[in-house]
This record gives sequence, structure tokens and C-alpha cells, in this order.
Amino acid sequence: MTQTETQSQSRRPKLASSTIPVLAVLAVLLVALAFAGSAYQEPAGYLALLKRAAPLMILAIGQYFVIVSGGFDLSVGSLVTAEVVIAARLIDGDESATLWVMLLMLGIGAFVGLVNGAITTRLLVPSFIVTLGMLLVLDGAVFLWTGGAPRGALSDSFRTVGRQGIDGVPVIGQLPWSVVVLAVIVVLAVLFMRSPTGRTLLAVGDNETAVWLGGGRVERLRTLAFVLSGLSAAVAAILLGGFAGVSAQVGDGLEFRVITAVVLGGVVLGGGRGSVVAAMAGALTLESLFSLLNLLGVAGGLESTVQGVIIIAAVAYAAVNWRRKKP
Repeated sequence: MTQTETQSQSRRPKLASSTIPVLAVLAVLLVALAFAGSAYQEPAGYLALLKRAAPLMILAIGQYFVIVSGGFDLSVGSLVTAEVVIAARLIDGDESATLWVMLLMLGIGAFVGLVNGAITTRLLVPSFIVTLGMLLVLDGAVFLWTGGAPRGALSDSFRTVGRQGIDGVPVIGQLPWSVVVLAVIVVLAVLFMRSPTGRTLLAVGDNETAVWLGGGRVERLRTLAFVLSGLSAAVAAILLGGFAGVSAQVGDGLEFRVITAVVLGGVVLGGGRGSVVAAMAGALTLESLFSLLNLLGVAGGLESTVQGVIIIAAVAYAAVNWRRKKP
């Protein structure tokens, strides 16, 4: 076993330390939802919540890879918008175009992630700046192409993934396709983080010099993290397009919401600490919190306030932790 693998295994995410707190908060919110709304007194209500949260949870998994390796990806919201707008324009109601357009969306997501990763690692530009620039590029491109009013239409088969499900399932009636897609991605993400590559990616965020000295390919790993984030944005765009339809604002604010979800799940800004399961749970917790606030009649503007408080607290914690690590 190499030195890099040994160090990576010692930093492997522990369920007890990073996941249990957010799961406890999530459990409290789910119980509160049952008291606040009659819809949540049946399994179907919670399944509908999971269906709504699926795109954010998938984005959180992709963002986790970037944050845990020591970076940020602020471009995911605008990438989701661009993907939905492009898909509607290319499909324009044509059922036969659905499959190849979905594949194209995945390719675009991977390409945007590759560009973000390459500029960050090769040119040594901070990921915050790179992805903020990509956000502006994609927003501008969408506006120029659509004039602010998206054209075209998504096909029925495209929207099936985000809206429909498997009928005849006992107890719940219908199992949404979005939940099935989420489950598959969660399993793949957990398996990836348990692999040598995933453990080394985690170690990169904690001490990239040690990984480099141990023979790890730091640049490739960080670029891979951005590619995975881009792919997660493409999948989220497919689900959101099916669920919400075509809109030039479909991805607005998602970049901040997903970062909030990840840090709420206990993933430390700056990298090296956190669990992919906890990041996903953080996204579901955030969606549950906003659903509860909505049922209680709390103003929607409070959502931004909550996100801001969580991000500031996470940054403050990361700063304190960094100072403690300094010799």
C-alpha cells in the first residue's frame, strides 16, 4: 500500500462524525412537517418532498466532490439554466430528438466542468473566480440566444423523467423516476468515495502536498471533481426541465442553495472533511426546512437569510479550523 493510500484511508469519511448530526436535524424536521401539514401524514407526502429535493440532492453530490477537494463551483445554477434552454430549443417537441439531446446535455455538463477544472488547476486561478466567470458567461450566452424568452418545447418523453414514475408500487402507489435516478447516483457516489481514487480526492483537500509527494495526481483529481459537478448539473437540469418546464430562471440561485446544503451536511469549506451521504442529507434537510417554513406561512424571503447565515457560519468555522492547523 502506498503512502498516499494510507493517508487517504485515515481520512475516510466517518458516518458517526459527519452524518449523524444532520440526520438528527432532518428527522426533527420530518416530524415537524407531519404536524404542520396533513399531506405529510402519509408516505406519499414525504415521497413528493424527496421528488422535489432530488435535483438539489444530486447537485449537492457534485458540489461535494469539488468542495471536499478544496474548491468551489458557482457555475452550476447557470449551467442548469443553459442546459434546459438548449434542450428545449433543440428538441422543440420532437420525441425522436429526446435521447440524443439528453446525451448532449451530459456532454455539455462534462465539458463545462472540464474547462473549470483545467483553468483552475493548470493556470492556478482560484476556483471561486473561474466558476464565477463561467456563471456570467453562461448567463450571458443564454440571454443572447433567447433574448430573455426561451423558445422551443421539451418533449413528453423528456418530461417523463422529472414528472412521472413507476406505477403500482405497494404503499406509495408511484415511485418517481427522479427518486430512482437519485438512488442510482447516491450508490455510485458512495462507491466512488470508497475507492482509492475517492479517498485520495478527499486527501487532496486536506493536504495536497502530501498527496503529491505520495505520487497522487492532484491536478487530474481536482479536474475530475469539476467534471463530476458538471455532470450532476446536467442530470439535475433533466429532472428540473421535466418537473418545472422551460424557463430562463430555472437555475437561479441554485449555486448558493447547493453550497448551503453541502455545508449544512457538515462538509468543511476548504476541503478534506465531510461525507457524501451527509452532503446529500444536507440538501434534503434544507428542502425540508423551506417546506416547513412555507407551511407555517413564513415569508419566502427568509430562505435567502437562512442560506446566508449558514454560509457565513460555515466560512467562519473553516477560518477558525485553518488557524488551528497552522503551525
